[in-house]
Amino acid sequence: MSDNASPLQKHRYTYQPRVPALFKSGKVTVVEHGADPEVPVDAADIKALFPNTFGKKVVRLAEGPGEGLKSDALTIGVVLSGGPAPGGHNCIAGLYDALVAANPKSKLLGFKGGPKGVIDGSVREITAEVVEPYRNTGGFDIIGSGRDKIESAEDLAKCCETLKKLGVQALVVIGGDDSNTNAAILAEHFLAQKTGVQVIGLPKTIDGDMKNEIIESSFGFDTAAKTYAHLVANVCRDAMSSRKYTHFIKLMGRAASHVALEVALQVQPNITLISEEIKVRKLTLMDVVAQIVDMVVKRSEAGRNYGVVVVPEGLLEFLTDFEALLKDLNHIHKTEEEVLQSYDTDEDRRQFVHSKLPAESSKVYSSLPDDIQHVLLRVDKHGNIPVSQLETEKLLIDLVKLRIHEQKRLGKFKGSFEPLGHFFGYEGRCLAPSNFDADYCYALGQTASYLIRAGLTGYTAFISNLAAAPEDWIAGGVPVTQMLNMELRKGKMKPVIKKALVELDAAPFKQFEANRSKWLVEDAYKFAGPIQYYGPEEVSGVITETLRLERS
Repeated sequence: MSDNASPLQKHRYTYQPRVPALFKSGKVTVVEHGADPEVPVDAADIKALFPNTFGKKVVRLAEGPGEGLKSDALTIGVVLSGGPAPGGHNCIAGLYDALVAANPKSKLLGFKGGPKGVIDGSVREITAEVVEPYRNTGGFDIIGSGRDKIESAEDLAKCCETLKKLGVQALVVIGGDDSNTNAAILAEHFLAQKTGVQVIGLPKTIDGDMKNEIIESSFGFDTAAKTYAHLVANVCRDAMSSRKYTHFIKLMGRAASHVALEVALQVQPNITLISEEIKVRKLTLMDVVAQIVDMVVKRSEAGRNYGVVVVPEGLLEFLTDFEALLKDLNHIHKTEEEVLQSYDTDEDRRQFVHSKLPAESSKVYSSLPDDIQHVLLRVDKHGNIPVSQLETEKLLIDLVKLRIHEQKRLGKFKGSFEPLGHFFGYEGRCLAPSNFDADYCYALGQTASYLIRAGLTGYTAFISNLAAAPEDWIAGGVPVTQMLNMELRKGKMKPVIKKALVELDAAPFKQFEANRSKWLVEDAYKFAGPIQYYGPEEVSGVITETLRLERS
């Protein structure tokens, strides 16, 4: 234990994660889940790419004598892939504890710096002494993480060489949809090459978009969403106190709006934009601006010249006109990039872009602030426009300001409008996990150990029945190939795990939809406070509203 650990850290080291009752019995066996595997939409293409791992059954852990489970000493590798999420350290702790409980001579090797560590053979052995100060802590710093993928023939060959040299019999990949897709590629390759190395994935992402009927929630979402909810609620309290600011808060969630929706359900800010709804309704940027202006005017008429607007990170890509603009700009970058970058100034580049854009996209581009136009003039090292760099909250502030100024000029608005912008992102990635995530991740790590001992490969571990007490959770594994579909990525059709978007006919959105009109003008803010690790179960063990509504 670190000498400079805070009192809370010291207490969290000693927290004993709750696990399914089955794990405590020591009598575990792996059985088929019962239902036939769901056939992927692109089944023929997936089967052609994954002939050795396609068509496997979903499995679950059940009480039994444990026949067929390996009991000999194993050497297992583990790698953290992608951005951090609360609970990653507990995945490793659960995996380690289960391995050495089955055979004290088993070894766990952590590959440092993400998938690149597997390629380069950079490892740290995870021992009892190493894992102890990381139990129930946030971050991925025990071995670090990275966003590399093991895909090329050269990298796959190096990976095989590393694992063979270290005597690794199985690799656990802790990551999101892309990382678990990469785990499927590794599992298929290892089987084709007859290396004997198994691959098991664990579902991670604070965005909450790696879930389906089997995987009820990605780990880290619970902690991150509660953290953002606390921060947004603090801003709501400040808005009521100062009574003069309208806050625009951008939250994580580029591909899906699960975080924004969960925060809306927990806090009840005045407006929460849901990208998926905006796409279905085919709203434009100015449609969204008009919604916010309407809120500002109505609240001002009620004597409230303040408010809170929550914006998902990926909003712009879901707007009908902005989506079309991005498509047109991408075409220009792909076909005219050399000419575009040959100009000396951004003004010259802007004029060139205008000359190539269709009239409607040119109009949208002209309406954007200069700093937004500047970002759209360039691409990253992968040839993509860096949309994540766009400060959506500031763009909305600028456009709403213009509309409010016009309303004032026409005498239609007599109140005040003082906007402030915020982005809450990194604040939620490395927090000490909530009790839910601490328990969930520890159980996922243990599940991975059982799947390995059962000789399985190409699976993602899952825990279901998550709305119940941890003792009643159900553990198992779902074949990654069952979750794959074919999508266009960088000009090529590739197998990927489909991201789960907010479903507009599901209970969480319906709950939000039924109440948001009341939240628009009223100060209906709720204040859950910071994450509680101790105290009554209804406080320290509370789950997200999303999970409660989906699984109640």
